Amino acid sequence: MKNHFNTIKKYLLAFTISLSLWSCKDLTEININPNGVNEEEANPNLLLPTVLSGAASKYNELSFVDLGGVVQHTQLDAWFDSHNDYEWTGGILSWDAYYGFLRDNELMRRRAEELGLDFHHGVSLVMRAYLFGLITDLWGDAPYTDALKAELGGVQYNFPKFDQQDIIYKGIIDELKQANTILSNPTGNYEVLASADLYFGGDVSKWRRFANSLALRYYMRIAEKESAFAKQGIENILANPTEFPIITSVEDEVVMDFVGNNSGDAWPSNTIFDASGSNFRRIKMCATLVDRLQQLGDPRLSVWANKIEIPIEVRTSEPAGTDKIVNGVRIVSPDVVQGIAVDTDADYVGLPPSGSKNPSAYNLNPSPGQTSMNPHVSYLSDTYKEAKGTLLKARLFAASEVDFILAEAAWKGWSLPESAKTYYERAVRNSLTSWGKAGEYATYLQQQGVAFEDTQSQIIEQKWISNWSTAAQAWFDYRRTGYPQLKAGPAAIRTQLPVRIPYMQNEMSVNRKNAEEALSRIEKTAYSQADNENSAWSKPWLLQGTSKPW
Repeated sequence: MKNHFNTIKKYLLAFTISLSLWSCKDLTEININPNGVNEEEANPNLLLPTVLSGAASKYNELSFVDLGGVVQHTQLDAWFDSHNDYEWTGGILSWDAYYGFLRDNELMRRRAEELGLDFHHGVSLVMRAYLFGLITDLWGDAPYTDALKAELGGVQYNFPKFDQQDIIYKGIIDELKQANTILSNPTGNYEVLASADLYFGGDVSKWRRFANSLALRYYMRIAEKESAFAKQGIENILANPTEFPIITSVEDEVVMDFVGNNSGDAWPSNTIFDASGSNFRRIKMCATLVDRLQQLGDPRLSVWANKIEIPIEVRTSEPAGTDKIVNGVRIVSPDVVQGIAVDTDADYVGLPPSGSKNPSAYNLNPSPGQTSMNPHVSYLSDTYKEAKGTLLKARLFAASEVDFILAEAAWKGWSLPESAKTYYERAVRNSLTSWGKAGEYATYLQQQGVAFEDTQSQIIEQKWISNWSTAAQAWFDYRRTGYPQLKAGPAAIRTQLPVRIPYMQNEMSVNRKNAEEALSRIEKTAYSQADNENSAWSKPWLLQGTSKPW
């Protein structure tokens, strides 16, 4: 993917357009920004980078910052409640930004149709499906058919109903079919400003692959509830590769580089613009991921994590009270660690998931607290201190995900051109390639636990690993399959992991009638407790009747 963020003037103008779109509304009038651009004159080429950059940055923040804890990729050792313990009540996670991008995208779609710009029209349908897919994945039922129509006026559109989750999933699949058709002509037939397309530089064929690969994602998402529909959809795409091309290589991945010019366009844990280094310092590898990568001899561990600075050795030969550093090793006697969980691995140590209400003190940290530097736990790789870099991408759709989806479909016995083993091995190879470890594929594939065993649990476990920094997809897979078999830590606020994001308090107040109707369709569980239906542990349509993940 080419880096097109240097078109700063276009962004500034697009941002101005966005501000005009987001002008405050009440039920009787629309405030007009006299310095903004009239919607009737909005240029789709200026709206496009606003939608693409905003969606990618927000998805990266969601996956790397917000949800890495729930799937036990990472843990925070300070300010950890929402990350480690999923305390999301009151609107800590909100859909407002997603609907903001959708409003800009809807304007781009309307203007594209008016101007006959098929490229922008097709792209707008793909991004609409991507964003609405995220919304229903996260919250369940949500405004969809009546959303983005406030300019039509009336209660129906100012207070839109929440569509049922199955309607949204099937709706976005239909929109992706429309996008595939619109983008099916030769590239020369489209009017494209390559610099406005931050993902593919105006390559129409890659957008088409994105659309059909996204359809695969959502067919598999609903496979437990709509098996026949999902099976037919995936089989049809694979049986007609010319009509429905998909992502087949790392070169086709949907990613966006970070510019790194300021805090707004840089990798979120960077220490370049965060002078305190707090965002990087607080985030650690989670023991669940670290331990499994070590067991599998996974070469990606060294890409994602730093080795600990000072290993710990517990020596029975030392006198009581020994606690000293010799040649870079902290040596302690058994009485020093009595009753304390200590990880003495000499290379990599992760924070246990929700293992403590004071995680900064883990592993005998000599200086626990908000600003400590723990030399006995693995930090992320120094790569994640940078503001930009070849590995620092917002990863909206990886090539490995496509093959993991197909491996699972083949495992289910669906009729596909290749075997589950072939898809699985290609998925692993594509993931290693994405992280610069393609040369170690042959050796890795021979490791016990990696060599194909023809089980759903193995397919999803490798997919969970490959979803490093895209934790949202790992969480969605865990919810529908129960794999990997993640367990809440001893200090977690529930004994099971959550399965949805609660509706925000402002939505419950402003659009109360429709929100409450949506909640009446959500299944309260034994883990919902006092949160009732609007709980992170209540089950939306997708999980009802499946006994998954618990």
